[in-house]
Amino acid sequence: MFPLRRNRRLRTNKTIRSLVRETILSPSDFIVPLFVVEGKNVKEEIPSMPNYFRLSLDLLEKEVKELAKLNLKTVLVFVKVPDHLKDNKGTEALNPNGLMQRAVKVIKNAVPDMIVMTDVALDPYSSFGHDGVIENGIIVNDITTALLAEMSCSHAEAGADIVAPSDMMDGRILEIREALEDEGYLNTGILAYSAKYASAHYGPFRDALDSAPVDAQDIPKDKKTYQMDYHNRLEAIRETRMDIEEGADIVMVKPGIAYLDIVREIKNTFDVPVAVYQVSGEYAMIKAAAEKGWLDHDAVMMEQVTAIKRAGADMMASYFAKEVVKIIS
Repeated sequence: MFPLRRNRRLRTNKTIRSLVRETILSPSDFIVPLFVVEGKNVKEEIPSMPNYFRLSLDLLEKEVKELAKLNLKTVLVFVKVPDHLKDNKGTEALNPNGLMQRAVKVIKNAVPDMIVMTDVALDPYSSFGHDGVIENGIIVNDITTALLAEMSCSHAEAGADIVAPSDMMDGRILEIREALEDEGYLNTGILAYSAKYASAHYGPFRDALDSAPVDAQDIPKDKKTYQMDYHNRLEAIRETRMDIEEGADIVMVKPGIAYLDIVREIKNTFDVPVAVYQVSGEYAMIKAAAEKGWLDHDAVMMEQVTAIKRAGADMMASYFAKEVVKIIS
């Protein structure tokens, strides 16, 4: 006799499939990355990220108002720093009237209840394109973490709700947390890039901010001495545990699709919110393949963001956020 259980009964039509669906996307799942540049009325498309733009502050204001109308209420801000303001110590990162600080104020003034996350790393400000200060050809950890703590306080003073250190220096979460507490920013959250891998998927992002490591003698040509080796799984657990113990409120896995095993492992191990960054390379690959007619853009996009949430992400930073929300709404 045929088994009494026929699983296909719950796949019979679209309504039934929707009724028993386990993973549901909503606008509150998404963090929208924003790239900011100096100038006025500037909207520069990023060549390797079709339909994604660098925005000047005046257009940033319009963008966040549009996001709010779509019910997208969280942004992650990155700035493209002019070359003449870059140096080895990322001095411009601490400028209280710097581009990041002004961007935070613009967003909070335009949409006061928008949650503003800020990128905390030195690479956009570094003349070498690295996330830390370089001495004798080495990215120096402890000098860098002190600067990151100052940078975080500067962002908090400007009005950032959550600082997001993306550097992968050892001990920086504790130093940032202590600095925020000492300066009275008790409610400023920390989203730690806890498991950030040295991935080949970041190329378009570095184009967007002109933040790739420079090709110079005695300077590391990649970020493998501080970002994680993509061969490793248990290391991600150790890194995440340390960040939580040091005061992280949210932990992140980066990149996304190729690291869903890590997402699930961290979700199963820890009881803190887990974020995923669906990175620029993942975005660019879908855009390029769709442009060639090799795949259905929207179908693959929806499948991938759903897979990220299904794997255990409580939230995701995605360049597809606006497109996804327009579909699910």
